[in-house]
Amino acid sequence: MTRRERILAAVRHEEPDRVPYQVDLTIPANTRLAEYTGDAHYIESIGNHIIKAQYNHADEIRPGYWRDRFGVVWNRAGADKDIGVVEDYLLPEPTLSGYNFPQIEESEWRKIIEQTLERAEDKCAIAAVGFSLFERAWSLRGMENLLIDMVTEPDFVDELLEAICEYNLKIIEIALEYPIDGIHFGDDWGQQKGLIMGPNYWRRFIKPRVAKMLEPVKRAGKFTSHHSCGDISELFGDLIDIGLDVYQTFQPEIYNISEVKQEFGNRLAFWGGISTQRVLPWLSPDEVKQVTHNMIKTMGPGGGYIAGPTHAVPGDVPPENIIAMIEALRD
Repeated sequence: MTRRERILAAVRHEEPDRVPYQVDLTIPANTRLAEYTGDAHYIESIGNHIIKAQYNHADEIRPGYWRDRFGVVWNRAGADKDIGVVEDYLLPEPTLSGYNFPQIEESEWRKIIEQTLERAEDKCAIAAVGFSLFERAWSLRGMENLLIDMVTEPDFVDELLEAICEYNLKIIEIALEYPIDGIHFGDDWGQQKGLIMGPNYWRRFIKPRVAKMLEPVKRAGKFTSHHSCGDISELFGDLIDIGLDVYQTFQPEIYNISEVKQEFGNRLAFWGGISTQRVLPWLSPDEVKQVTHNMIKTMGPGGGYIAGPTHAVPGDVPPENIIAMIEALRD
């Protein structure tokens, strides 16, 4: 089977010839791995199964500070070199008055997709929509402010989330004109225990817009994938109902892996499982290999599993452990 065929089989809950995998690295982890191996392109040679087209862009406006398409400035001068911390919130009050949403650079987005497809080889090609709703809203308004707004200013929250949703729908519409295999959304809803905004507010504000974004993808015959850190187990039923095919990040320190596989494994595919909290930074290479093998043995039967770390590997993970995980995934 090709790498693309393995991913598609897993998403359909069919058992491929081997469990597909995807390993992504943060900038610090990639730097350490390149220094350790002496190969700046090592990660490109490991056999990853997925390639992403991402409509993400930011300009460095001064050393360590980057402005994204929405005008949000991220401070990456500290420990977080990949995303950073918001410098100032652009919506200090619960109103969109005076703020203009960015225009989608259609020609640029098309070029990104086309170049991704040209490099895809036999990989599964997906379009990725990061900061797809809640995260984009709080990056503009502030996390605490947005959560308070859900209680005190629900009309504003509706207006803000609907505007973000409509922006994303245009990105999705363009992507679906191309022979991609799916759309991957990124939006953190969970914390180590439970949801950031709770299930009632998630269902009130988030779920309708997620459903709205998943619908055209499903209608086009593509698969849907969603990343959220944290414990979102109480949403699995909702997400299945509105058409989600793949859930990523799948954290073993949060979920009972065997129980989740048994209850949801024939309706929802899972992507991740190798802990970046308690396994990769702390265990020995041999232990990392054993944990990776055990995860594949638990989650792999019957399909429905894409193996990999629970998040882009952070910089505190020893290169030896990254290599050990990769070797186990390739065994």
